[in-house]
Amino acid sequence: GLPERAAVISIATSLQESKLENLGHLGDANDHDSLGLFQQRPSSGWGTPEQITDPEYSTLAFLKGLKQVDGWQDMPLTEAAQTVQVSAYPDAYAQWEQQATDIVAHNWNS
Repeated sequence: GLPERAAVISIATSLQESKLENLGHLGDANDHDSLGLFQQRPSSGWGTPEQITDPEYSTLAFLKGLKQVDGWQDMPLTEAAQTVQVSAYPDAYAQWEQQATDIVAHNWNS
C-alpha cells in the first residue's frame, strides 16, 4: 500500500547495507550484531536474528520505520534512509538511488 518511492528507498538502503545479500553474522567483519538485508540489529529492537534474516520481515520492519518518518515522501533518499537506519555513513545511500530507481521501475508492475 505504499508508493513506488518507498520501494526505491528500501532497495537503495539494502544495496548500501548488504548489496541485497541476506547476511548472517560475519564475525569480526560484522558491525556489532547487524544482520540481514538491512543490517538491522536485534539489540536495537529490530527483531530476533531469525526475524531479521527473513527478507520479508526485515523489509516490512524497514517500511514500518519509514512510515513513521514525517514527510519521508518528500525527503531526499539519504535523509529518509538515515532517519530509519541511523547509519554511521548517512550520505552513502545516495550512490544507490539511480540503481534502485531502475530496479523498482523494471519490477514495480511485473
